[in-house]
Amino acid sequence: MNESLKEVICGAIADGLKDPRVGFVTVTGVEASPDVRHAKVFVSVLGGARERAATLEGLKASHGYLQSRINAALHLRHTPQLEFVYDDTTDRAMRIEALLRREAEELGDEPPAEPGESADPSDGGEA
Repeated sequence: MNESLKEVICGAIADGLKDPRVGFVTVTGVEASPDVRHAKVFVSVLGGARERAATLEGLKASHGYLQSRINAALHLRHTPQLEFVYDDTTDRAMRIEALLRREAEELGDEPPAEPGESADPSDGGEA
């Protein structure tokens, strides 16, 4: 159910949400209650605190439209009340990575490889 809700909400935001407060937003997850009367929608927002607050307000104001899209797509007995929650997982991961890099620099170690880079210089070298 969570994945179905996520899919419908993502499509509705991408296709039909006209609220100018809603910036670049990614739905990272949905947790519906067992009776599907409530659902927490976790979102990640590109930008700072101001953009995040505006986007969350825009999403909250658009809940009626989003609920109607859920009802039309999923034909549930009860359409869940949506609660939008900022997902800070990306922020925390970036903060941890920065701390690890700073620690490595202070110890004189090689900083961790960027995602997608090989830590082994013999990988991908020319022959």
